[in-house]
Amino acid sequence: MRLAQYHHIYFLGIGGIGMSALARWFMHKGVQVSGYDRTPTALTSRLTEEGMSIHFEDSVDLIPSVVRDNPSQTLVIYTPAIPSDHREHAYLRDNGFTIMKRSEVLGLISKDYNTVAVAGTHGKTTTSSMVAHLLKSAGKDMVAFLGGLTANYNSNLVMHGEQGGGTIAVAEADEFDRSFLRLHPKVAIVTSADPDHLDIYGDHSQMLTSFRDFINQIAPGGNLIIHESIVDKLAADVSHVNIDTYSMSRGQFFAGNITAKSGFFEFDLEGFGPVEHIKLGVPGFHNIENAVAASIAAWRCGVDVRAIRRGLESFAGVKRRFEFVIREKELVYVDDYAHHPAEIEAFLRSMRLLYPRKKLTVVFQPHLYSRTRDFAEGFSKSLSIADEVFLMDIYPARELPIPGVDSDMLLSNVTSPEKHRCGKNDLLQKLEQTNIEVIATVGAGDIDTFVGPIKDMLLKKYAA
Repeated sequence: MRLAQYHHIYFLGIGGIGMSALARWFMHKGVQVSGYDRTPTALTSRLTEEGMSIHFEDSVDLIPSVVRDNPSQTLVIYTPAIPSDHREHAYLRDNGFTIMKRSEVLGLISKDYNTVAVAGTHGKTTTSSMVAHLLKSAGKDMVAFLGGLTANYNSNLVMHGEQGGGTIAVAEADEFDRSFLRLHPKVAIVTSADPDHLDIYGDHSQMLTSFRDFINQIAPGGNLIIHESIVDKLAADVSHVNIDTYSMSRGQFFAGNITAKSGFFEFDLEGFGPVEHIKLGVPGFHNIENAVAASIAAWRCGVDVRAIRRGLESFAGVKRRFEFVIREKELVYVDDYAHHPAEIEAFLRSMRLLYPRKKLTVVFQPHLYSRTRDFAEGFSKSLSIADEVFLMDIYPARELPIPGVDSDMLLSNVTSPEKHRCGKNDLLQKLEQTNIEVIATVGAGDIDTFVGPIKDMLLKKYAA
């Protein structure tokens, strides 16, 4: 099918971070864009300001008449988070509209470009954002569909130059729902393959099989950039592409002479020559590895090492990825999207490294009942790195409750000196009663709605 045949694009779940990037791309192409989402957010407000018509009630009558009257000229894009009993979805399905998942549409768009796809259970958004920034800052013709809002461009759609056959497209290759199997990249990064989304895959071995299937979809003669720890597990029999391995300290490409200064890292990029004394523009120990992977991808796309150095130093990060909310001498507040035990461990160990003599407080909102059940021991262990833990209720997202699965099952095994259960109604009150030096809010649900209130409370409390 040809996307150019559609004059109207209607999104079910337009406020999602991946969905909104597509919406912005279609707007850039001059197509009329409208959509539904469950609740208004700062992002949907931005989309409205950019010219999109958005409503927040599941009502067929609110679908723009130009969409309802033109099913043959309208493409409907939906997110799997839309419930099965959604009235608008049923109407559009029953009235002859073409309906596609976001991943299918991304696959159609990217097939016309030289695609760099970033896969992995951790690090996709930051690494793909780094690749996009390195390409854009080097002046390459590019477009990037990102899973977060970059601090450099305040958008999840990043573009530069001409859009044609030579354009480089950067896309997150999401393993959820096997979405990444819609992509056929020229260059692919695989950062990690820890167990996750077991509600979809059943077990880790099935998830690994999907990662191998994704790797097999890289164009012949293309490049696989893969973490050294998983190359034997995922790419032992791969022969149709060039393989670059990387890690913090091993592989063909790695970081050397790592030092921490003022909360940020400097390192030598080994494997390129080396490139010495790179000052990484974002904090977080794990971001060094992300930077190495992104550098290899940019280099494979024709960016020289001098431009890579400049790009890494000027990269300002992604919203909710090790994002400093308050950064004062006596008070630090960081917000992060981590929602898997391995991510939480990497994040909190970086916080420990940056602030070794400070009390570390973490507020965590678990995401999904199934993930909480499947990784309960890992969550408790990783959270125990903190001195004080505030554990919120599970954010259900697309799931119904699972009997016996709640936040208490995590809290009982947390070994931090101080630990508390809290809900949305008493979180601020409990935080106000504790002594805070370094605090982090962590999770993938709606914990981000508390960032502003927590910031205001802390500034008011410590100013007094």
